[in-house]
Amino acid sequence: MTEKKTSPISKDNHSDLVFTKKNYQLLIISMAIVVLGFILMMGTTDIYDFRKTLLAPLVVLAGFAFGIYAILKK
Repeated sequence: MTEKKTSPISKDNHSDLVFTKKNYQLLIISMAIVVLGFILMMGTTDIYDFRKTLLAPLVVLAGFAFGIYAILKK
């Protein structure tokens, strides 16, 4: 009779993460952009300033868009 040789099954203990290191770096950058936008909204008492009404909201939206890109990047 022939003996059946079986190779030991190697279990891969390395769990595949959903995000890579680059994804986490991009997410941190996007959070910093959002925080920068909120910091731009603070400041003087002038409510209808260009910085508060247009620039800061655009920076916040750009930060969120960059965060979505960071999540979807493969």
